[in-house]
Order: sequence, then structure tokens, then C-alpha cells
Amino acid sequence: MERIALFPGSFDPFTKGHLDIVMRSISLFDKVIIGIGKNSNKSRYFPLEFIETKIKGVFKDFPQVSVESYEGFTADFAKRRDAKFIIRGLRNTTDFEYECGIAQANKFLWNEMETIFLITSPELAALSSSIIRDLHRYGAKADHFLPYELDYPTK
Repeated sequence: MERIALFPGSFDPFTKGHLDIVMRSISLFDKVIIGIGKNSNKSRYFPLEFIETKIKGVFKDFPQVSVESYEGFTADFAKRRDAKFIIRGLRNTTDFEYECGIAQANKFLWNEMETIFLITSPELAALSSSIIRDLHRYGAKADHFLPYELDYPTK
């Protein structure tokens, strides 16, 4: 039986911290799906299509990694893809407290699913998408924190 994991998030943008989690997950699972969730409560800074294209480019040489966008409950999307594992990266205890509640809700929605927490590599722990958005928004170059060139105009 194929072990499929889903790494869900808004990835606005997809950072080197996210890349670290995916690369470490490849050795644990047969297939990793990067699921870009459409959250109706959040307004995206970077367009979904732009980020999806960038992430696909990063993993073009990794056939075991796919990239898809989805709406609705993460647990429902995982179930449709037969992904019985959710991967989440943790930078600190605040992340753990937040992610623990989400993991419990996902388990309630689909009892067969397990959430796997991976601790972010220390050199990437201070990195967040919101910091990168702010750097970009105010004209600072943020490419150092991303696994691709950020060739998107500032807003």
C-alpha cells in the first residue's frame, strides 16, 4: 500500500522552510502532495496560480511530489487523494498549540488520518511567509528566503 502524505498550507509564499519540510518528508512517504488551500477567510498576497507554478518548478525533478490547490476541509481533500498522513512543520511551541487543534479537528473529520509534526530545521525557524510578504511589500529583496526567484511586482 502506497504511503501518501499531504502537506497543506496557503504557501503565500512557499519558503525555504516549507521546502525543508517537503524534502525531509520524501524519505518518509512514497508520495507527497503539496496542497495549496483556498481559505475564504484570508486574502492572498500572491496569486494562487503564481505560487502553484513556482512550487511545481521547484519540484519538477521529483516525480513523487505533486502540487494541487483545493477548497474545503483539508481532511476531505486528503481523503479524496487517499493521503492518510498530514505533514505539518513546527517552528515553536506556539505553532504546536495552533496545529494541535487543527490535527484534532482533522482526526474528527477522518479517523484514519494521522498528523505528523516535523520540527523545522534550526536555521529556518525564524522564517515565516508573513515576514517575506512584508519584505516584498515594502520593496526589499526576499529571494534569499525562497527556493525560487520572486519575480512578482510589489503591490
